[in-house]
Amino acid sequence: MASPSILAKSEWLRAAETLSAAAVGGMILTWLGFPAGLVTGSLLGVATAALLGRPVLVPAPLSRAISVLVGISLGAVVTPETLKGLAAFPLSVAMLAISTLCMMAATASYLRFVHGWDAQSALFGASPGALAQVMVLSAEYKADLRAIAIVQTMRVVALTIGIPAGLSFFGLTAEGGLLARFTAAGPASIADLAVLVVVSTAAALLVWRLRFPGGLMFGAMLASAILHGVGIIHATLPWWAVYAAVIGIGAVTGSRFANTDPRTLLRFLGAALGSFAVAMTIAALSVLVLTALMSVRIADAVVAFAPGAQDTMMVLALALHLDPVFVGALHLSRFLLVSMLMPFLAYRFRRGPDKPMRERPPGATRPTIED
Repeated sequence: MASPSILAKSEWLRAAETLSAAAVGGMILTWLGFPAGLVTGSLLGVATAALLGRPVLVPAPLSRAISVLVGISLGAVVTPETLKGLAAFPLSVAMLAISTLCMMAATASYLRFVHGWDAQSALFGASPGALAQVMVLSAEYKADLRAIAIVQTMRVVALTIGIPAGLSFFGLTAEGGLLARFTAAGPASIADLAVLVVVSTAAALLVWRLRFPGGLMFGAMLASAILHGVGIIHATLPWWAVYAAVIGIGAVTGSRFANTDPRTLLRFLGAALGSFAVAMTIAALSVLVLTALMSVRIADAVVAFAPGAQDTMMVLALALHLDPVFVGALHLSRFLLVSMLMPFLAYRFRRGPDKPMRERPPGATRPTIED
């Protein structure tokens, strides 16, 4: 058996390869002028490497550091004017709750009646976000882990590619890239930067210790947003640190394809794309209603209502020059709603011992936790 030091070295070598694939993918799409190309390209670079059989990996300590850096970056773009948008939150959250319930019902029905999934697996596959909680419940109830993971991950990939392209096509993206956003304020003083990093990191660790969902990112974002929103600090992270964090988030998302057989991916591709189309139809209708009732930018509402992972969607908001406070608050609200609803619904739709296995997704086998 290999020693712990050799295992650790092997893991970090895999991480270096993973981040290299992410960086190359991000640079290519950025060079091609794709909106939010850094995060989209890094995701696709790592996902492609994984599907080609490479052992992609982002170690937990590195993933946590990336979350803190992203949180600091998100909070750094908050201004006193940004905070005025808080008045739009109550109605937006109420609309989001209705949209989430409709989205889950419609998507689960699609997976169940079109693709033959059992009710419980369809419910887990329809969940908009909260992937970690969904996978834990899926393992507990012996649902089809691989099918659910593929549908959920493909949804995030489709959103990460489709949202920037769609917003750009309709002229709803802001001018200037991510670099311009973090060089406009000019060079930061070492003292201000140190205060920003120390305070934000301390807040991130505190919120994380309290087991708050997405605590590292949201804790750092909250501290950074307060420091910038009230005008105490004007410093931002260096552009290269922001770029590294964005590439890191893309790598984390893309690494979900690790150990995925391309044939298995193709088998569930129809369910993934079809359920994505159903979910986005509900989200689009909700965005139309919200923007008709309130003065909310369409691009902000699109990313806030998108049924994707909160970390990836918030990085999209950062890269597309959107309102990170609005997007983050709504994704957090949905995360809490789904996390509270899912255990109850999973128990309600649990599969009985005499339930025929033919209701499982086509081609699926009885899963193990390792799947």
